[in-house]
Amino acid sequence: MSNFTNITLPGMKNYFTEEAYKVLRTNMQFCGRDIKAIAITSCDVNEGKTVISLHLGVSLAELGKKVIVLDCDLRKSVMEGRNTDTKNARGLSEYLSGLCTFDECKHSTQFPTLDIVFSGKYPPNPAELLGSQHFSQLIKDLKEEYDYVILDTPPLGLVIDAAVIAEQCDGSMIVIGVDRNRTSVVQSVVGQLRKSGSNVLGVVLNKYGSKTKRSSGKYYKEYYKKHYKSYGNM
Repeated sequence: MSNFTNITLPGMKNYFTEEAYKVLRTNMQFCGRDIKAIAITSCDVNEGKTVISLHLGVSLAELGKKVIVLDCDLRKSVMEGRNTDTKNARGLSEYLSGLCTFDECKHSTQFPTLDIVFSGKYPPNPAELLGSQHFSQLIKDLKEEYDYVILDTPPLGLVIDAAVIAEQCDGSMIVIGVDRNRTSVVQSVVGQLRKSGSNVLGVVLNKYGSKTKRSSGKYYKEYYKKHYKSYGNM
């Protein structure tokens, strides 16, 4: 595979951040060995779901797992350029539209067992592409090849895409910025995921330290079971 991208994330090489993701990784693994494809969404933009998706992928890869992260935010992706050194790459939208092969849009990373597929150019029909048989078959094929498939999806509080994606996955997680959401909004997102038949694995509480002016490199997150009951402390 000739495509290569270098991942750069806030908190990399930071002890507290790495420990937090190890706990998240462990809790996710306890959800069951059949949980391989995980959709990660949020209620709104800028809650950190893309950074968490990539960090989780890195953490799993460091454990020796074969992982691929799919950027499924075909409407407004921030993964390319902000979190990697790649720009204007062909991605998921081109593949689902038949404009390139999957190998042509797949990128290796500095982590030997972690691959990335970017979103690609903005298509006129993102929901239709994500709800297509081609996308469903892609997830099935990737589950055969990889130990984990992490899907970074658009905020479900804004567009329906995440529910369409989650329907094809084994489970879903919701990233909540502690300073951004009300309980009613989160409950609405959980309800939408459940209507799609998604197995809601839990919630990642993000940006907890921002209100106490802690170092931005230290992410204090908590992982919750369904109904926000504590599942493990980070």
